[in-house]
Amino acid sequence: MLFVVRYGLPLLLTAAGVVLIVLGHGHYTSLLAGRRSLESGLGVALLIIALSIWLLGWMMRMSADSTHERQQEESARDEFTRTGQWSDDEPGG
Repeated sequence: MLFVVRYGLPLLLTAAGVVLIVLGHGHYTSLLAGRRSLESGLGVALLIIALSIWLLGWMMRMSADSTHERQQEESARDEFTRTGQWSDDEPGG
């Protein structure tokens, strides 16, 4: 389910946005000027929304990775406090 939200939804919105831009022939004078301008405008809006969803997912993953790395560093520091050496040091070296 998470894969669908992370990748499927942005891809679906991107595809829909591209289709709307193609249907509107890329015309954009004013949203009130005609149907083609509206289609192109909505297509661009869908592309921006898709990019936003993807970026939010990316930022959440980066935050989760950062938390995991901090926990590993804290465990290494606790180990150092307990034993007096880092876990990757050779004993007696």
